[in-house]
Amino acid sequence: MLTALPEQPTEEKVAPARPVSTAWRAYQDGSGDDTGLIERHLPLVRNVVDRIKVNLPAHVDVADLYSVGVIGLMAALRRFNPEQGSLFSAYASLRIRGAVLDELRRLDWCPRRARVKARKIKEAIAELEQRHGRPATDEEVREHLGLSAKNYARWLEESSPVTFVAIDQPMDNGESLHDIIPDKNGTLARDTMEKDELKQLIAQRMTELPDIQKRVLAMYYFENMRLAEIAAVFHLTESRICQIHSQAVLALRAYVARVRDR
Repeated sequence: MLTALPEQPTEEKVAPARPVSTAWRAYQDGSGDDTGLIERHLPLVRNVVDRIKVNLPAHVDVADLYSVGVIGLMAALRRFNPEQGSLFSAYASLRIRGAVLDELRRLDWCPRRARVKARKIKEAIAELEQRHGRPATDEEVREHLGLSAKNYARWLEESSPVTFVAIDQPMDNGESLHDIIPDKNGTLARDTMEKDELKQLIAQRMTELPDIQKRVLAMYYFENMRLAEIAAVFHLTESRICQIHSQAVLALRAYVARVRDR
């Protein structure tokens, strides 16, 4: 039975009595258990789930997602190598997020109408980019779909549950778009991706996105900012930031689909 998460955990409140390095060493050599490490990093689970749940319908049981997130944290503990010098928080957050999104896909929670609209937008983007040989603009996609500005904005907003999951859907090589979004300095998330042609193409495509789309993706996925915080930076509504995110992700997915068909 998984331990229930505290109401408002913080790293200071749940810090273990001994240094993390000592706890890691004891856990890995079998002389200690993972209880202290799990408790110390439970805030990561809450942070990941809280960021995902804002895009979910009311019928999704968030408590179940917390439990799945803890399982993801435990998997991260088993596989993480502290000697490599990378931050456990970054590694664990990806594992937790992946576990939660896998569970959501298993539940098939996303409304069909959201999937249909997201697919139509993605197909429109792909067709326009094939025709013009460059990224499609919002206005071009809207006109191609025959929608008013208001209705197109509504479509993007309704597609947001699909796009917040779609960015983590694996490509043929097992990686996801989330893995290769450049950080705020414009570098690839993982140095090992430089040898992969498809990843290079997508990373290049990222540089061609409108600046606000690039910045929204980087802020959300690498700076761990909430949509409301990003909205405040740009002096826009949270709804508008959600639309910008959807447009960026659908454009990248459309590009991936087109590259695969070459």
